[in-house]
Amino acid sequence: MSTSATEDAVEAAPKKRFKIPFWAQIFIGLGVGIILGLVARNFEITWLTTTLSTVGSTFVKLLQILVVPLVLTAIIVSIANLRQVTNAAKLATQTLIWFAITAGLSVIVGIALGIITQPGAHADLDPASGTAPGRTGSWLDFLNSIIPGNIFGLEVSSRVSQSDSAISVSSSLSFNVLQLIVIGIAIGAAALAVGKKAEPFVNFARGGLEIFSKLVWWVILLSPIGTGALIGRAVATYNWDLIAPLAIFTVDVYVGCAIVLVVIYPIVTRLNGLNPLKFYAGAWPAIQFGFVSRSSIGTLPLTQRVTTRNLGVAKEYASFAVPFGATTKMDGCAAIYPALAAITVAQLFGVDLQVTDYLLIAFVSIVGSSATAGMTSATVMLTLTLATLGLPLEGVGLLLAIDPILDMIRTATNVAGQALVPTIVAKRNGLLDLNRYNTNRWGAAAARLEESEYEDEQDQETEKELVSV
Repeated sequence: MSTSATEDAVEAAPKKRFKIPFWAQIFIGLGVGIILGLVARNFEITWLTTTLSTVGSTFVKLLQILVVPLVLTAIIVSIANLRQVTNAAKLATQTLIWFAITAGLSVIVGIALGIITQPGAHADLDPASGTAPGRTGSWLDFLNSIIPGNIFGLEVSSRVSQSDSAISVSSSLSFNVLQLIVIGIAIGAAALAVGKKAEPFVNFARGGLEIFSKLVWWVILLSPIGTGALIGRAVATYNWDLIAPLAIFTVDVYVGCAIVLVVIYPIVTRLNGLNPLKFYAGAWPAIQFGFVSRSSIGTLPLTQRVTTRNLGVAKEYASFAVPFGATTKMDGCAAIYPALAAITVAQLFGVDLQVTDYLLIAFVSIVGSSATAGMTSATVMLTLTLATLGLPLEGVGLLLAIDPILDMIRTATNVAGQALVPTIVAKRNGLLDLNRYNTNRWGAAAARLEESEYEDEQDQETEKELVSV
């Protein structure tokens, strides 16, 4: 081809339009959200606050809606493909062990900070103003929540409210992720036992998984708007003045979570032969969303996506480990926070804790999160800890005022752990795509979430096609 012809071809080629990278879109959204939140707060613009709250909560609900079909189909497919993952019981056992190891390290951080800083002794609160919560944690919660009430693990709750003129009844649907896991395992195991006759059903589940995975990505594309609205709502609505009486406790929770995120997790990652920076580059989209959404369950579809697409964990294993982690792996809510809160409450009510009490705190943090699996709430774990130590439950009411502010960093820590443990176990069992893991780069990982994966049933090889954001 002549030089002139080449030049003509180059001139005829369409020019690429500039596109803002997806990671940059999210940071822009966060910045805009903070500005809007400050404007709504400082100028008392009610409609703007309401809009931010509505947009943010709607975005979280969209992801929560997809949790049920996504988890159910993913577990059915993973169980049906069980022949690809050897030693499934060994994987489950290792997952629980690493849950316990990282929870134990996290609770040590919380206890150490509480002993050193004495947050309750410096708190300006009247213990008599505390009220016991209506919902408390119990060691029997696991047994109560593991048996599903229906095939989809859905629960209906009703609330009756009375005004001067009428009585109204409102109902809402909720779901239990632990029950979804049980249902998915049972259906997948049955399909595996039936064999060839169940192949149409398994293929249907595979198709459904691809569809719901695509729906998740479409919702994730709204992240710049959703995360901006969520952080804007936080800035506009939280009563930041409430932090002052519990300033040391608040700082302790953030510092404790930061130590776990930037010290404990990187050490654990490095000891397992992985680069910590690569882990955070891949998991960052989920960690960031967990911070602003304050919901591990709402973040679950994104956590599962980054664990497989960015970190390279085998889908068959991640489909079980990540949802299970969303119900039991809560180093922020079930380890650091209950430890610090129990010490604070004890100091507020003048109760001296002994060595045996600190050991009980560690025991509850490591084992209690499994006992209360499916009841994903920091209040549940806190009441279980206080009840086990014999501390007054009224102390919970003293801490609830600042709970939304603390919940942001707690949830981010939870989500990081929920992605970390499956990555470590996968690495130790040869189920981690190291090439995919090691190519994670800050910012670029968000774009990789859009990759499409198609499984070849004959040789189980994966063909990956990258679609630009």
